[in-house]
Amino acid sequence: MSKPATKIYGVLGEFASAESLLAAAARVHAAGYKKAEAYAPFPVEGLAEALGFHTSPVALLTLLGGIIGGFSGFFMCWYANVISYPLNIGGRPFNSWPAWIPITFEMTVLFAALTAAASMLILNGLPRLHHPLFSAPHFAEVSRDRFFLCIEAKDPQFAPDTASTFLTTAGALAVTEVMQ
Repeated sequence: MSKPATKIYGVLGEFASAESLLAAAARVHAAGYKKAEAYAPFPVEGLAEALGFHTSPVALLTLLGGIIGGFSGFFMCWYANVISYPLNIGGRPFNSWPAWIPITFEMTVLFAALTAAASMLILNGLPRLHHPLFSAPHFAEVSRDRFFLCIEAKDPQFAPDTASTFLTTAGALAVTEVMQ
């Protein structure tokens, strides 16, 4: 019985400082790599821009969720008071929308919050119990004092040898191929 072939996840470069990671990230993006990810023990100013990250669609999805929630809250009140169970209370009209503003607002907030949380988790690929980088040597030091840059194999321009050479010339202390 043969062992199943493991696929390569990417090439991981280890850097000593935030400045060298930032410079390498800018070089990786300028070289045309689109699927690269940087890991640091603290936020590095300008790193997301150096990798070419843009705005996230979470804000737009949250807005859409809020609009859907507002319309659903208003429709729920309208249906209950006008169609399903109309009551003549104090001579007010059945379609008395000012009384429905609190429910409409609360449904807007509820749907927006749930959509924001769900879209953030889905777009981040969470929950993910295991990541291939967890088995890379020295990757545990990313939470202490090391900086890592990974060029993923999903990139259309990826070739393991050229990516390894590229990270070495970008100043990486060590370069490792990470298997899935």
